[in-house]
Amino acid sequence: MSDTNATFTADEPFFKALLLPHRSLGRLGFTILMAALLFGWVVTGIIFLTHGAWPVFGFFGLDVLGVYIAFRLNYRAARAREEVSMSRTSLDIRKTAPSGRSEQHHFNPFWARFAVSRHAEIGITGMAVVSREKAVSLGSFLNADDRESFAVAFSRALATAKAG
Repeated sequence: MSDTNATFTADEPFFKALLLPHRSLGRLGFTILMAALLFGWVVTGIIFLTHGAWPVFGFFGLDVLGVYIAFRLNYRAARAREEVSMSRTSLDIRKTAPSGRSEQHHFNPFWARFAVSRHAEIGITGMAVVSREKAVSLGSFLNADDRESFAVAFSRALATAKAG
């Protein structure tokens, strides 16, 4: 094996992870939910209108609008993502905000440390890659089970990179 091939093999990522926030209600479910809420609003609103309580119709519609806005903001937040890639010589993290703005972080795996904060009842409450000059948090939007599985896999990968 030549020196060129050895360098290429060392730079080849052996660990890749894409962290995404979990959303349990998909687009079809959202459409069905909003249709049911609108149907309920119209039926209830007609009942109130026939009894002369017309302001209730409008205020009840504000509740439906509030639910719609809350879900749209939640789906916007779901566009966040974190991409983690590790080779023997490089640990790269790309964090993308819901707005689309991304930031890239680069670490040497030999000098990087994986810091995990735990709570006795909750489990992992925070994860970060720490080096001498900086610290980058990871997976803050993940649920407890996903944080645990990522922490195990990432710890193994970092140990593999340090083992050489």
